Amino acid sequence: MAEADDVPVEEIQKLAVDSAEGVDTGYKAPAKVDLTTIQSLDADDESLVKYKQNLLGQTEGCLDEGGNNVLLKKFTIEITGKAPMDIDLTGDLSKLKKTPLEIPEGLMYRVKITFRVQREIVSGLRFFSNVMRKGIKVDKNSYMVGSYGPKTEEQIYQSPMEEAPSGMLTRGHYTAQCKFTDDDKNTILEWEWFFKIVKK
Repeated sequence: MAEADDVPVEEIQKLAVDSAEGVDTGYKAPAKVDLTTIQSLDADDESLVKYKQNLLGQTEGCLDEGGNNVLLKKFTIEITGKAPMDIDLTGDLSKLKKTPLEIPEGLMYRVKITFRVQREIVSGLRFFSNVMRKGIKVDKNSYMVGSYGPKTEEQIYQSPMEEAPSGMLTRGHYTAQCKFTDDDKNTILEWEWFFKIVKK
């Protein structure tokens, strides 16, 4: 049997994606333990208590805005050499269709998601994106965001940099269907945003 260090990173990432998309990989999400219980363990070890506070956050004094445990705030497109373009995820998401963003062909870009975890630890956050053009899927991405404890401050996930398609045939309108989920396969938020690939 292979040791954990012998398993290629690509295979681990594939298992995580397959699991999130409903393929049976044998992976079972760990049982949920509330934050108070975790913090009360080893309470006599001062250094461990401080470590857990830094790692997991604290519910005491943490801002609770109501609603879901995980709140998505903002979706940002960062394009090399351009000002960032923000999409508010807290309002009426149907309005996004009216204002497609422009991405110049061939430039490097990435997405950034701003969110908060406000009450309990959330494990296995994932971000999925399907890009459609004229009803046909032309791109598909899945990213492991990670696990987070509650914090008053907003947290940020950044995707790897990608190159926008280029060439006359790639210019035009696209729809990106996005989904943010957790380890229990709860859908935290689904949204669509719209963009145009334009001549550089």
